[in-house]
Amino acid sequence: MRLPQGFRAGGIAAGLKRSGRHDLGVVVADEPAVWALATTTNLVHAACVERNRSLLEAGGPVQAIVVNSGSANCATGEGGALDNEEYARMVASALHLSGGSDVLTASTGVVGVPLPLDGIRQGLPNLTHSLSSDGADFARAVITTDTVTKEVAAELPGGGRIVGVAKGSGMIHPNMATMLAFVLTDAKVEQEALRDLWRQIVARTFNQITVDGDTSPNDMAMLLSSGRTETEWRSFAAALAGVCRRLAQKIARDGEGATKLLTVKVEGARSGEEARAAARAVAGSPLVKAAVHGNDPNWGRILVALGRSGAQFDPGQATISLQGTTVYRESPVDFDAAEVSRALADPDVLIHVELGAGDGSGTAWGCDLSAEYVRINADYTT
Repeated sequence: MRLPQGFRAGGIAAGLKRSGRHDLGVVVADEPAVWALATTTNLVHAACVERNRSLLEAGGPVQAIVVNSGSANCATGEGGALDNEEYARMVASALHLSGGSDVLTASTGVVGVPLPLDGIRQGLPNLTHSLSSDGADFARAVITTDTVTKEVAAELPGGGRIVGVAKGSGMIHPNMATMLAFVLTDAKVEQEALRDLWRQIVARTFNQITVDGDTSPNDMAMLLSSGRTETEWRSFAAALAGVCRRLAQKIARDGEGATKLLTVKVEGARSGEEARAAARAVAGSPLVKAAVHGNDPNWGRILVALGRSGAQFDPGQATISLQGTTVYRESPVDFDAAEVSRALADPDVLIHVELGAGDGSGTAWGCDLSAEYVRINADYTT
């Protein structure tokens, strides 16, 4: 995938993962870039999250991102923080940057496993030689239990470009999820405006996906701009939101053991915030997810999930539809259960809810819950 102007990326198999697959990736800008960041809200968080937050608060530019898969370097104590600093310094030196503060770090893998610094150090020459204007090897380097790489691109008026790469398959839940997202653009934008926009977009995309209700200690969504092309703000904002929305959907579709993408659209809430909360509650309900897996049009599970979501509404004013068929409108309605069940066998499932309480709307994405999810996570470290 062709990167925006001013960026190169690479990825290699450095021997950090037992699988022998790509496990070390880097993105580098030709010049210092403006950037934005969103991170996990989990109180347990990795050294890379803490460090990147500090760099965000400092407000300066960055020029590179490095990511390793196979080791989370979380809950590894003071030594883990020192290793993460050395990680950044090594990469800065290999890329001929001025210092470690030019480099954002990211790690994904098993909690409690420290960074394999010797392997990273040995792999850096090959990593720098892998740099190109194509992001495919980088996308391969960031994944863990993902079954596919996740890449999305959008063109901007005037020749600009946005490219996003993400990973995520399990431990996915709002605020944020076991996901890493790296979005690059050559659109010329001011840093503070970019950061405000990023917060809004993350709230409506990456924080609206759920696979299993668990929130990772390593999640981050990073956005870098090289500022090479002039752009119209509204077009840029819309395109950026579209890239992130499509990445979020790819993560939800690739949930561990998933066979279906579940989209929950809620309208008629008192506010957008309540609509998004209601959609998340339905998409994250294990009972709803299991019903979707079994093609069971059990609308009662949806209604009950809405009731505990925090959204205020009168159940006697609500409407629920499955795959376009109304199954509840203010009270139970007659519908062909066998026909709806057949429709639910589709790999794309839509639950549409009208709460009848206002004008707020929101969407969340999830997946079905299968026995394969249990198998993957029962055997994860053994």
